[in-house]
Amino acid sequence: MKKILLMIVVFTGIFSCTDDITGLNQNTKDATVVPATYVFTNAQKNIVDQMVSTNVNNNVFRLFTQQWTETTYTDESNYDVTTRTVPDNHWGVIYRDVLKDLQESRKLLMQYVPATTQEEKENANRIAIVDILSAYSYSVLVDTFGDVPYSEALDVEAHPLPKYDDAQTIYKDLISKLTAASTTLDSGYDSFGDADLIYAGSAAKWKLFANSLRLKMAINMDDIDHTYASAQALAAVADGVITSNSNNTALKYLSAQPNANPIFVDVVASGRNDFVPTSTVIDQMNGLNDPRRSAYFDINGSNYVGGTPGDGNTFANFSHIGTTLLDPTFEGLIMDATEVEFTLAEAVERGIAVGGTAESHYNAAITASMSYWGVSAGDISTYLSQLSVAYTTATGTWKQKIGEQAYLGLYNRGFESWTSYRRLDFPVLTAPVDAAVNQVPTRYTYPAREETLNSANNAAASSAIGGNTLTTKLFWDVH
Repeated sequence: MKKILLMIVVFTGIFSCTDDITGLNQNTKDATVVPATYVFTNAQKNIVDQMVSTNVNNNVFRLFTQQWTETTYTDESNYDVTTRTVPDNHWGVIYRDVLKDLQESRKLLMQYVPATTQEEKENANRIAIVDILSAYSYSVLVDTFGDVPYSEALDVEAHPLPKYDDAQTIYKDLISKLTAASTTLDSGYDSFGDADLIYAGSAAKWKLFANSLRLKMAINMDDIDHTYASAQALAAVADGVITSNSNNTALKYLSAQPNANPIFVDVVASGRNDFVPTSTVIDQMNGLNDPRRSAYFDINGSNYVGGTPGDGNTFANFSHIGTTLLDPTFEGLIMDATEVEFTLAEAVERGIAVGGTAESHYNAAITASMSYWGVSAGDISTYLSQLSVAYTTATGTWKQKIGEQAYLGLYNRGFESWTSYRRLDFPVLTAPVDAAVNQVPTRYTYPAREETLNSANNAAASSAIGGNTLTTKLFWDVH
């Protein structure tokens, strides 16, 4: 009988005995720290997606301003934002998916130790750009809700139930941060490079965006504090604003999901016929023989025909969203030359010496819009020469002239169209027959989740702004 000798060899250089087993819970495959650039890119895409989206769970601004209306399900076209908890979703995306990521990106950038002057300059540019995008995101929250968490936001350990800050105070702080960021940016150096989906790392273009946002926010405030607004608008223009479509703040989408334009995802890939343009916008454009119609809509039969806002419009009976917008690679805009030029026209009419005339900026705004949508120079000239369009002969006050043309120029930019409408009160919009309120909403109501989980601070904010309703006006909307 053979004896089998079992030999156990202990390789002490590889294995060792220990009572500490905590390391067994460590994930050695997944990264524990995400680079600041990746977090920034994610936040950047999330904020543009949110502002571009036409998903009625997230973004209903086009429906508020009656540029689009729904077909089968008409809740949001009739200003019902509670059934699908639209305010909760908008709030959640911006705080959780944008601002929190930007906060983390900034934290990582602040920890970085540059080895050279070039690295130091590039990192300073990155921090400034994060601050600019954060300021934009907070400005969207303020312009949507009014008072919102700011000074105690994004710190769940220290402030699990953050207070709501005064909207005007937030605005002024954001303008100060934009000013500082604009000053910091050094166009001689790169920043995020290809990780920047909007400007490919161009500090010079981010500076233009920062200053354009300063201008917009200043003009928003003009009716309540002309002296402050004038000073800030003049400073922003002096530092340089967007006046060319080549500098538009636009994110370039790709052909395949999840990186395709959200409009394509919501309208085409979903396979549903949920939206048609309204008679409100189409009738106005028909009356002006507007050459942008062929880009904005398709023809139904031999005409451009819009649906009734808030009605159960049969999809086949009306014009549809234009094919240009439905391209999966169609870019997403959050600021453009059209918006800036209309804002400059307003500034002149408000007595702010930004240079040029109201008419020159008005014409430049319309030209920028039409050029963007592929209208020829000859057709632009013909359009501007119409008595109903020309600044000196168009109907109404300067607010009506600018407001009605801005409404057309900001088509497909629902949030900015809504902001322009609230500031100027033009064009005149009538609430749908079955609307939840008898006028176009002037804000979102606070999220139901906030009313439940942060009830004391939410109640205080609701009282401070004059009531948590769809028709409560923001601090700058005084007319």
